[in-house]
Amino acid sequence: MRRRTALAAALLAATATGLVHAQAPYPSRPITMVVPFPAGGLADIVGRPVAEAMGRELGQPVVVENKGGAGGGIGMGQAAKAAPDGYTILMALSSYSVLPEADGLLGRAPLYAYGQLRPIARFTADPTVLAVRAESPWKTVKDFVEDARRNPGKLNYGSSGNYGTMHVPMEILAQTAGVKMTHVPFTGAGPAVVALLGGQVDAVSSGPATVLQHVKSGKLRVLAHWGNGKLESMPDVPALKDQGYPAEYAQWSGLFIPAGVPEPIAQRLRAAARAAGNDPKVREVIGNAGSPILYQDTPDFERYVQSDIRRMSEVVRKIGKVE
Repeated sequence: MRRRTALAAALLAATATGLVHAQAPYPSRPITMVVPFPAGGLADIVGRPVAEAMGRELGQPVVVENKGGAGGGIGMGQAAKAAPDGYTILMALSSYSVLPEADGLLGRAPLYAYGQLRPIARFTADPTVLAVRAESPWKTVKDFVEDARRNPGKLNYGSSGNYGTMHVPMEILAQTAGVKMTHVPFTGAGPAVVALLGGQVDAVSSGPATVLQHVKSGKLRVLAHWGNGKLESMPDVPALKDQGYPAEYAQWSGLFIPAGVPEPIAQRLRAAARAAGNDPKVREVIGNAGSPILYQDTPDFERYVQSDIRRMSEVVRKIGKVE
């Protein structure tokens, strides 16, 4: 009898402990922010100050985990398959809109599906820029394109991976200008820019924040951008469409969570993201890097992502299979 009584008491204690843990207020432990690229690229440049600000708002650290590979697909797949408990969040780039379509084109299982991740907030949306080494012979985008036309396949460019945010805009430019260039994929923007600086590739298309410090130091030159009008961080750089090449592309960064996260937790994360987007320190850090905050809250960002998926899926089909 005493043994049965002791066992019952132990079971009651365990149940009570489990209920206490189940009812613990969110968040009760650190949160992981998956950044699906190596350090040095736009997702990392945006993710770190946003993570710090969200951590202050939530009262728990938000720890950045860089998980590069497959143009961002490995990290995005990891976040998509994470437990929907609010303890894994994702800082994605616009390659999010591309990779499932590309996987389908190549006849392979996608690393994630769009429905597995829920958009929460957009932080930046920059046109990519065409960067070359400062000592290169190309002073204008016309110089670069004409050289590519004279020497099909000779000029090469680095990217963050097949169908990623550095690959797609260069393919759009190549199609628009009627030239052929050689694509050299890396695991992220940071390694691709290092390869450009070291002379392993001739050019990159990247977000302004990834190359601005090297432009200011005199190591890189930016020939054009894929947007409209003037860039705030590089006002003297012309748009491709104004140089006779109607190529447009925007590299955005945004926060996602696994689908199925309970709505009260999703709203806590939404509020923390909004606070980070309005935080003067975050805006200063990211703005100084070359990417001014262009914040979108959940409803607008959800519509933006759906529109981007439709548009970029068509672009991927035009690019075709890239092994």
